[in-house]
Amino acid sequence: MIMRSSLLILLLCLWLPAQAQWQSDSWDSMGTRATLEFWHQGNHGEDITEAVRQEFNRIEQQLSPWIEDSELARFNQLPVGQKFSPSDEFRFLLERSSLYSTTSNGAFDITFAGAGRLYNYRTAVAPDDAALQQAVIGMQHIQLHEDGSISKDHPSVQIDLGGIAKGYAIDRAVAILQAHDIDNAYLSLGGDSYVLGQRDGRLWQVGIRHPRDSQAVAITLPLTDIAISTSGDYERFFVRDGEHIHHILNPRTGKPAGDVMSVTVLTGRGIDADALSTTIFVMGIKKGLALANRLADVSAIIIDLNGKVYYSDDLTGQ
Repeated sequence: MIMRSSLLILLLCLWLPAQAQWQSDSWDSMGTRATLEFWHQGNHGEDITEAVRQEFNRIEQQLSPWIEDSELARFNQLPVGQKFSPSDEFRFLLERSSLYSTTSNGAFDITFAGAGRLYNYRTAVAPDDAALQQAVIGMQHIQLHEDGSISKDHPSVQIDLGGIAKGYAIDRAVAILQAHDIDNAYLSLGGDSYVLGQRDGRLWQVGIRHPRDSQAVAITLPLTDIAISTSGDYERFFVRDGEHIHHILNPRTGKPAGDVMSVTVLTGRGIDADALSTTIFVMGIKKGLALANRLADVSAIIIDLNGKVYYSDDLTGQ
């Protein structure tokens, strides 16, 4: 009798569908912290998380400037004039970067890496003006040829996709979630995130951190089905002689950009939100808001050096 009861319980457990639940995990990836939370009914939640984790790792292996055999590092080591046959993915990111460089009149520029490598934020070292003048910056030094190959025209040209790659990784991860029929999720990778669906029947409450207090939230936004990217001067910085020296550089000068502490952009895709938050930070309040207002389905929130908040027109009802 006991054996029959145990067998019946086992059969019922196998027959009954797995209980839906929230699943969450976090890990280090692409030089920052990744977080994933999603509502899932089934027994394969860990497999979904692992698929996202592996995709982030794949993108890092391809695009990190610090991994010697990455596609990006191999391009940086390329001799002048020698053609390089990129993957479709790498070419796409270069083309998208070129588009934002043109759209922003050079405020977004992946060749900032030539100057960026002269800074050491751990040891509080910044280059002098003479060193910055030697750094070669400008998307015009990268050639995208009609045969699909790419090349550069100066040996000092270096690129870094840190202003667009994490947003692209977010988009790839969202596609994985949707392929697994995940309708409700929160995904973040450093300052880039995406909210899918809802959280327990309500819009996701996404906080923008206070630029000068890592434990405080400056603004909370109710959101759904949208990418969010925040670029802030607090991510990598040091203070020298009272000057706040951070990692978001103005491509025209090679020096830390602007008159703002943080920029948050909301739009449909992570790749665009990521690139635009950096772009608007460099452009500053007036020009940055003008760009956001000109682009369709783009919202921007800027916090200036005094803590004052500025919004794009769509958020103010104008």
